[in-house]
Amino acid sequence: MADLSAPKARKFLTGLIGAPIVHSASPAMHEHAAAALGVRGHYQLIEVAGADRAGLATLLEGVRWLGFAGVNVTYPYKEAVVGLLDELAPKAAAMGAVNTVVVRDGRLIGHNTDTTGFERAVAPLVSQTNRGIVALIGAGGVGKAIAFALANLDVAGLRIYDTERARAEKLASLLPAGKSITVANSVEEALQGAVGVVNGTPIGMLPNHGTPVPDELLRADLWVADAVYSPLWTPLLKAAKARGARLLLGRELAIYQAADAFELFTGLPPSTEAMGAAFDNHMAERYPAVDAA
Repeated sequence: MADLSAPKARKFLTGLIGAPIVHSASPAMHEHAAAALGVRGHYQLIEVAGADRAGLATLLEGVRWLGFAGVNVTYPYKEAVVGLLDELAPKAAAMGAVNTVVVRDGRLIGHNTDTTGFERAVAPLVSQTNRGIVALIGAGGVGKAIAFALANLDVAGLRIYDTERARAEKLASLLPAGKSITVANSVEEALQGAVGVVNGTPIGMLPNHGTPVPDELLRADLWVADAVYSPLWTPLLKAAKARGARLLLGRELAIYQAADAFELFTGLPPSTEAMGAAFDNHMAERYPAVDAA
C-alpha cells in the first residue's frame, strides 16, 4: 500500500478569484513550485466579473467544501471578501483587505501576502534611500497592502494619493499610530520631496495604456515601483527608466506574494527561484512583443 503521508502523494487544489484574470501568472508559479517540491498542485482560475456579496459568498462556500486548500483573491474583490470569512489574520484585519484565503478545518481564514510580498521586494530600495519619504498612488486593495508594508519598513513618511480622497483618508487612519502619513491632494503634491513612488492602482494594466504619474514628474533620483505586471514594462516603468530612475517591476511582488500564499496553503516553503522561472516563462509566452523596455 502506498504511503499517503509521503510528499509525492500529497495533492493541493488552489485557485484565484477575480476579474479579469486570464493574464494571471499564478497558475504557472504555483503549479511549478509544487512540482519542484515533488507534490501535485492544481491552480484554478475562477474568473467572475461583477459578483455581488451573495455571489461572492456562494463562491467562497464552494471553496470551503470542494477540497480547496485555499484561494487567492484579486481585483476587484480584495476588500469585498473580508466580511464573508470566518477569521482574519491580524494584518489582514488591520487593513481590511485580503488576497489569500486559507481553508482550515472547514473554516475560511483571510491573510494578506501582498503586504509581506511587497515588503520583501521593496526592502532593498527603501534601505538604499535611507528610508526616505514614499508616495503611494492608489488606496484600494493592493494600495492598502503596500502602505502597511512601507509603514512596517519605517519609511520617514508616506504620502497617499487616490482619486477618491475619502479612500486615501480611510487608509491613512488605519495605519499604525506614530507614522508620518499625509493624504495628498494631487500626484504632484505626493511626489514633492519623495525618494520613491509606488503605483498601487490598476492603471497601466492591459488593455489600459495609461500611467498614474505624469512623465514630467519622474526624476533620476527617484525609485519607481509598479504593482502591475501585465505588461511587465508598464508605461510608468518605461518612462521612469528613460529618466534613469531605479525600478521595481511587478515581477518581484508577484513572485513573493505567491510564495507566501503557497506556504500558507500547503505548509511547504516553495522555491522563489522556481516560481520566478515559471513567471518569466509565462510572460515570455503571453507577451512576446509587449514586454520590452
